[in-house]
Amino acid sequence: VQLQASGGGLVQAGGSLRLSCAASGHTFSSYCIGWFRQAPGKEREFVAAISWSGGSTYYSDSVKGRFTISRDNAENMAYLQMNSLNLEDTAVYYCAAPRENEPIVTLIRGARGVNFWGKGTQVTVSS
Repeated sequence: VQLQASGGGLVQAGGSLRLSCAASGHTFSSYCIGWFRQAPGKEREFVAAISWSGGSTYYSDSVKGRFTISRDNAENMAYLQMNSLNLEDTAVYYCAAPRENEPIVTLIRGARGVNFWGKGTQVTVSS
């Protein structure tokens, strides 16, 4: 599966952005989807993940309650709605997928569970 993230930009602290992840190439509904981010000088970290049907979601503690992951299998799209953004959310955001039919826990474990990476999109939060 090929993934492409978009929707990043510059936003003031407290603001919102919605990232999109467009998928192509294989049966989208066979893949759990995750969002990861990487800030300058830091390792890539898990942000959120969603199961094949969208029935299960999981968030890192740092974004829980502020970010919402969703997907539209009919459109081969996944989304990350980000609210109440703060300076620590500044990073390049990547959508990602494990191997086909692998469960959501594969992504929750971290970047080593990812088999497909999309090109990232920059999110910059200003004060």
